[in-house]
Amino acid sequence: MIPAMPASAAAARPRQASSAVLRFGRIAAMGTVAALILIAGVWASWGTAQHVLLTKGREQGTVEVTRCGGGSCSGPYAPVSAGSQARERVVLEDSVAVAEGRTYSVVLKPGSDDAVRSGPAGVLYAWVPLGGALLLASVVVAGGLRRTRAAWVLAGSGVALLTAAFVAV
Repeated sequence: MIPAMPASAAAARPRQASSAVLRFGRIAAMGTVAALILIAGVWASWGTAQHVLLTKGREQGTVEVTRCGGGSCSGPYAPVSAGSQARERVVLEDSVAVAEGRTYSVVLKPGSDDAVRSGPAGVLYAWVPLGGALLLASVVVAGGLRRTRAAWVLAGSGVALLTAAFVAV
């Protein structure tokens, strides 16, 4: 004969099961949110970073910025790579990384007169959206997943990337 369980023990089992299901749901939801934030950061950065990182076969040179306005800066392009042609005007995105009267090393986007900064400053500047995503994901990992060490690693990586980009630019 099986001894009868107390009523409180019988009621505790369904509570434990529902608590485990809720805990799994929270971890799955917050893990998905953190992963989506990081994927969005990489996606936003890759649009510029691909031109800076994969320079083989692309036109490389320098631009002396002569005019800024309307969200873009422009100036004459002097080629450095073989097969690249000089241009009277190429366009750079106007940002804190570009100032009028300065010369920058650039890579031209294929089939256009749009330029992207190259070199260490250009690489770091291209990955700034990922740095922001790392900071945002660290909050989700710390609060939603309760993984403080992993959150500190993400936050530290984001701060390091943003600081390096600020110093390099």
